[in-house]
Amino acid sequence: MSGANTVWNLIANGQDTAPAITASGRSALDYAGLREHAKQTVEKLNALGIGRNDRVAIVLPNGPEMAAAFITIACGATTAPLNPDYRAEELEFYLSDLNAKALVVEHGSASPAVAVAKKMGVAVHEITWDDSDPAGYFTITTPSGGAGAAPSGGMAEADDIAMVLHTSGTTSRPKLVPLSQINVTQSAHNVGASVALTPDGRCMNIMPLFHIHGLIAAVLTSIGAGASVFCTTGFNALRFFSLMDEAKPNWYTAVPTMHQAILSRAPRNAKTIAEYPLRFIRSSSSSLPPQVMAELEKTFTTPVIEAYGMTEAAHQMASNPLPPKARKPGTVGLAAGPEVAIMNLEGRILDQGETGEIVIRGANVTPGYEANDAANAEAFTNGWFRTGDQGVLDDEGYLSITGRLKEIINRGGEKISPREVDEILLDHAAVGQVVTFAMPHDKLGEEVAAAVVLREGAAATEEELRAFTREHLADFKVPRKILFLDEIPKGATGKLQRIGLAEKLGLA
Repeated sequence: MSGANTVWNLIANGQDTAPAITASGRSALDYAGLREHAKQTVEKLNALGIGRNDRVAIVLPNGPEMAAAFITIACGATTAPLNPDYRAEELEFYLSDLNAKALVVEHGSASPAVAVAKKMGVAVHEITWDDSDPAGYFTITTPSGGAGAAPSGGMAEADDIAMVLHTSGTTSRPKLVPLSQINVTQSAHNVGASVALTPDGRCMNIMPLFHIHGLIAAVLTSIGAGASVFCTTGFNALRFFSLMDEAKPNWYTAVPTMHQAILSRAPRNAKTIAEYPLRFIRSSSSSLPPQVMAELEKTFTTPVIEAYGMTEAAHQMASNPLPPKARKPGTVGLAAGPEVAIMNLEGRILDQGETGEIVIRGANVTPGYEANDAANAEAFTNGWFRTGDQGVLDDEGYLSITGRLKEIINRGGEKISPREVDEILLDHAAVGQVVTFAMPHDKLGEEVAAAVVLREGAAATEEELRAFTREHLADFKVPRKILFLDEIPKGATGKLQRIGLAEKLGLA
């Protein structure tokens, strides 16, 4: 994919007859078919009055059609993938904030997005497909007819916007992140280079396709390498290994909570694991506890590559390398695409070994938030993008994330990284999952709390876990409250969410 600076250029890499998109019970869409599908889709959009930089909101279920819609629409317009589970009020906010020109849904969709779009005067276009069609192939129809030829038709150019996404908005109003064709293709190249992806790569995607991780790391990276991606309908730990039997993947990428759920089912699926050996497993979007990494590598007898990404970087910023280079558990590896540095509050780049804010710059980094001068002034310093994460680079350039700056617990002036507490609690034999977070305190401001899911068949008391933690950490870092849950609340993408958890669990 060297030199590809648009999605259209990116899909030129695959051999005509090689599979590009596959799915359960469907024939494969090969690269010749994908390229023809992209041409037809862009021509259809142009006829409907949609051209370069026009924004098309996509509300589709996970699967091959969602993957293909993202790729083909991005060839000639701006995609805006939205979570299909959003409620009407949320959809109204996002469609308005996006200034969407059109909405794409499946035929007969029951999504409230349809009514919201009609209310707002946004054109609704439906896609139809048949299970006899190759995976990802669809036809666009519109109930309301065309809108005349697009003023800027044809394939997108390098500086055009390929995709717009919103930040999570856990601590503030969601910010709109425009990502250019260069941003997304460069990020796909970065991921592919990190894992040495070749045309024989077979990725099984279990990530949601309204999120940057799945869209770039699984879908666009595979396509950029001329490899194939098997598109599931979403993550289901109970079906993971049966899908593996069908997909025959040689890698997958996921968030840590998914890996943990997969591990819980692994012992009864040893035959499948042996039959379809993975070349590597990739983890990103939140911190992978070293204990989970070790268990994954032991179970699948393959290297686990932990990477570091965020929406504003079109996903990847750093990655642990493949063997024979060293993988360092507890780190997110080496810079893997953009430049990575550590900066202090005054904007000075710090030396290796000094802790500060992680900053990045490079071709995959957004040029800035849309229509938000205040956020851009805060986010960019001397051309560097401030990630909001606290970290440190070691003497070999490996990056460790010590916490999300906004997640750091401030207990009466003592600063505590919740990740540090997580990793200690995970060393207890009874603990399967944990998330440490801040809860309000009337005198100290914040106090340390933790939510724990015990391993199946294991038992532990709050006092036992507190005592265990006290053996390894200073007293001020020991959780004052430990809750036992059947499941830890997660965000839409499967990530643990520390901010707001105290309120969600009735502790605020």
